[in-house]
Amino acid sequence: MKFKLIPTLVYLCVLPVLISLGIWQLDRSEQKRAFLKAQEHAAATETLHLTAAVENNTEALRYRNVEVAGRYDVAHQFLVDNQISDGKAGYFVLTPFILTGENKAVLVNRGWIPLNQDRSILPDLQINKAEAVITGRINNFPSVGIKLEGSEIPTEGWPSIVQVVDSNVLAKKLGYPLFQFQVELAKELPDGFKREWHTATIMQPEQHTAYAIQWFALALTLTILFIWYSFKKNNA
Repeated sequence: MKFKLIPTLVYLCVLPVLISLGIWQLDRSEQKRAFLKAQEHAAATETLHLTAAVENNTEALRYRNVEVAGRYDVAHQFLVDNQISDGKAGYFVLTPFILTGENKAVLVNRGWIPLNQDRSILPDLQINKAEAVITGRINNFPSVGIKLEGSEIPTEGWPSIVQVVDSNVLAKKLGYPLFQFQVELAKELPDGFKREWHTATIMQPEQHTAYAIQWFALALTLTILFIWYSFKKNNA
C-alpha cells in the first residue's frame, strides 16, 4: 500500500498534536486530584500555631489552617500588581505580621483591592488594630503568567508595588526575615479586603479525563480515516 504525500504529512502532523492534548488533559486530571487531596488532608489537620520554630516548608504546610499572634507592620506593606478579580485589575495587599516575641514575620494576604483610575494614587491600607491574633490559611504567593526580569524587585517607598513575590527580596527591604509562604486572612476577620480564596478547582478531575478520552478518540478516528482513504486511493 502506497501513501499519498500530502495526506500522510497532514496525518503525521495532526496525530501527535491530538495525542499530546490527551496526555496533557490526563496530567491536568492528576494535578487536580493532588490539589483536592492536599486540601482534604489540610482540612482534617488541627490548626497550626505559627511560631518562628515552624519549618519553612511551603509544600508541607500548604492549605493548613493557621493561627498567629503578633502585630501588623502597618508602615511597610506591599501591593502585588496585575491581579484580576471579576475582570477588573487590582492588587493583592500583603502586610507583614511580626510574630509576638520574635523578629520574624509572615506576609498576610489581606485580600484584593481595585486600582484607582489614576495609578499614581495608591489605595488606603490602614489597619484599625495592629496588635491581633489572626487566623487564615497557608498558601503559595500569588502567581503571574509570565515572569519578566526584575519583576521581583519592589518599588521604592511605602506601600511598595511588586509584580512577583520573592520573600527573600522583600525580607531585605523590610530588614527582618520572612516565612516563604503567605497566610490568606480568614474571610470573617476585620482589616481585610475582598477575599475569595481558591478553595476548589473550576474543573473537576473527571472532566479533564473526559476531555482526554475525546482527544484520544479523535486521534483514533483520524487514523481510521487515513487508512480508509489510503486504501480507497490505492484501489481507485
